[in-house]
Amino acid sequence: MIVTDPQAFLDAVKSLALKPDLPAVAGAAFLVSPNDFSLATESASDNHYMDLACKPDPLRALAEHAELARRLGEDAPVITFPGDPEAMDGVFPNNVFATVAGRLIIGHMRHPVRQREAARRDIRHWIGFMQGREIIDLSTRNLVAELTGALVIDRARGIGYCGLSERCDMAGARAMHEAFGLRLSFCFELAASEYHTNVVLAILAGRAAIIAESGFRDRAAANAIAAIYAGHSVSISDSQKQAFAANAISLSTARVWMSTRAANSLSPAQIGSLESAGFSVGNVELAEIEKAGGSLRCCVAEVF
Repeated sequence: MIVTDPQAFLDAVKSLALKPDLPAVAGAAFLVSPNDFSLATESASDNHYMDLACKPDPLRALAEHAELARRLGEDAPVITFPGDPEAMDGVFPNNVFATVAGRLIIGHMRHPVRQREAARRDIRHWIGFMQGREIIDLSTRNLVAELTGALVIDRARGIGYCGLSERCDMAGARAMHEAFGLRLSFCFELAASEYHTNVVLAILAGRAAIIAESGFRDRAAANAIAAIYAGHSVSISDSQKQAFAANAISLSTARVWMSTRAANSLSPAQIGSLESAGFSVGNVELAEIEKAGGSLRCCVAEVF
């Protein structure tokens, strides 16, 4: 079922009796190294988190990324694919590749500079062919669907939260709903300044949410999502959103990962709310990588 109205969403959750009875976190993850890392003008055209005047240091970005892989490996097996010099900001594979049991899903990126990532044979081969997965290739269809950048999934309940923007249209939302085999998708418009849902919303192991209401065109949509995680929904300010506090992920049921900048933006009360939901907060310095307009969650492609 796909709904677009906040009340219809809440009614659907009730009528479908959706419970957190599915695997809540990935069994593994993969990253793509920031080889020859630099900013892409195309990507910056609709990503206001980027400033082309702030050039990243490629060597520092490599060091940050290596430390990220090491730290995430504390919670789940992590592999790193080499970066493609022709895809200079292709360090965010979660927009392009995603999995469910038995399937590799390939997204359709809006910008040509990111579309070349979808053609990578090595990732298709290792995650698709070598693991015996069916490949659902959305990159060849007439739609825009930037996977788990646009679609934040409560894996435990099978609910997809899909923010519509230039990076995901309604055709893309429908295609992702089917490809991921979701029980319910709630589609809503992001605020005009936003490009991806995963910078305004995080769902953590089906138990908690981090929500930036300012990132939603209609705050009623944000409030409806918060109601599902009542008691463990952390509302963040616009400045915390800008610090990527919602660009977070759980690779275990006991910890949430975010960048150091994001973690430092949280108040003691907000950290306490996450801890009350059973999560410690882990953080990794990603200052150089964040200059490309994404943060920790964007770097992580989950393997279910």
